[in-house]
Amino acid sequence: MAALGRISQTLLRSSLTQTRRQMSAAAAGHGEQAKTWKILTFVVALPGVAVCMLNMYLKEQNHSHEQPEFVPYSHLRIRSKRFPWGDGNKSLFHNPHVNALPDGYEEH
Repeated sequence: MAALGRISQTLLRSSLTQTRRQMSAAAAGHGEQAKTWKILTFVVALPGVAVCMLNMYLKEQNHSHEQPEFVPYSHLRIRSKRFPWGDGNKSLFHNPHVNALPDGYEEH
């Protein structure tokens, strides 16, 4: 029985030592990984965000801001129950320029 205890103690110590070595090796390589991600952030991510913002700005400049034509489709803008706010006919995030009511756009 004592021999079995000594063997299990030896195996436990060796596995703990090996785990500690692996953890210290991983911590030593952490500085290199952090440097790599920092470089990638400044060289790839930030310019990518800037290009996407420029693309969105240029597309918005060419976008028409006219009110879309109202087409009274019977399956759209159905009001089977009034909304619990306001006059009950407008949705919570109603935009009078874009969102039509069942009978057409609001007049300004």
